Amino acid sequence: MKTYKKRIADEMISKKLRGKGAVLVEGPKWCGKTTTAEMLSNSVLYMAEPDNVNQNLMLADISPSLLLQGEAPRLIDEWQIAPKLWDAVRFEVDHRNEEGQFILTGSAVPADSKLMKHTGAGRFAWILMRPMSLFESGESNGTIRMSDLFTAPDKIMAINELKIQDIAFLVCRGGWPRATFLDDEIALEQAFDYYDAIVKTDISRVDGVVRIPERVRLLMRSYARNQGAQISNAALKADMQANDTDRLDEDTVISYINVLKKIFVVEDMAAWNPNLRSKTAIRTTDTRYYIDPSIAVAALGLGPNDLINDLETFGLLFETMCVRDLRVFADALGGQVYHYRDKSGLECDAVIHLRNGNYGLIEIKLGGDTAIEHGAETLKMLAGKIDTDKMKAPSFEMVLTGTGRYAYRRPDGIYVVPIGCLRD
Repeated sequence: MKTYKKRIADEMISKKLRGKGAVLVEGPKWCGKTTTAEMLSNSVLYMAEPDNVNQNLMLADISPSLLLQGEAPRLIDEWQIAPKLWDAVRFEVDHRNEEGQFILTGSAVPADSKLMKHTGAGRFAWILMRPMSLFESGESNGTIRMSDLFTAPDKIMAINELKIQDIAFLVCRGGWPRATFLDDEIALEQAFDYYDAIVKTDISRVDGVVRIPERVRLLMRSYARNQGAQISNAALKADMQANDTDRLDEDTVISYINVLKKIFVVEDMAAWNPNLRSKTAIRTTDTRYYIDPSIAVAALGLGPNDLINDLETFGLLFETMCVRDLRVFADALGGQVYHYRDKSGLECDAVIHLRNGNYGLIEIKLGGDTAIEHGAETLKMLAGKIDTDKMKAPSFEMVLTGTGRYAYRRPDGIYVVPIGCLRD
């Protein structure tokens, strides 16, 4: 029998419920939103339940308060199919005057905001739930805590059990909870099914605009080839146009990307803008990422063996997986993940910046002593540029690896940590 694998979002949602009347859990479909919300709720309304959907929609229109009756916290699943429930929940929260009343979850089709009269400010909290990190799915042993690195321990010790074949499989499988319970061959099919659903239905269900499936495929392939890059919309268009015989303008590309963002398929990374000692200009273009590396794998039609035979592509998609995990961990710590690149060519893969101003610099390398050394030199160069009279020095510098055997602290203070050892 399948058992529930604890999520880092569990405590985040519970904490938000202690301070707000309602929590809206957003994220890509299949990432486990409903299952997690079920574990934290005491009563459930499934708005899209086939036997009751018509009745539920009618009640949401004429008497929504009836649907909200039940022991708190009450889960309203697929709430967005009846957007009037939003204002009903807000009204109920105001009049009950108690925290922790409702959890709302929804699928890949956003609610029609025109039918919602209030923003929910002060009554709702928002949680973005992503696919599982390797710690949540059980592949990382979690020996090294990200939160501990912010205290700069003198020594860290951990053993990584993941080999390069394991990493290739995990990049392709992705962090889809159901896939973690399946046999390997079947688990690898889940991302392809997810990709097909995006192309064939989800991208048009968002707003009712029919979009050309082949054009969606071209865009998603181009996005996959440019993981971790600051490629422009114009460059994406040019890449697509090489295989698109119809007229294609940049506005169309932007509209497709915006829809993929709305359904949490892509999640680009903002640039970090520190105070520097020099006048080096910082590039502010967002970095392109899928919310899970398996989507890129499916868009390119690859498998684990393909990645092992193409280490350059493997490295890019490994970076996407690491960024996914870092975002999950940063959310738990109240932080954000950014990317740094300046016009001198200096680049840092990830910067975790917390609300209190503390931050860590991270370079991501699939493995190998030469790559780790290059990452360490990059970190030292960036740290040396930061004006510590105007902002804090970095709390830590880390090379995040895939295949290293051990987690350790180098004599220069830089941590080397395999992703198979890391947790929040």
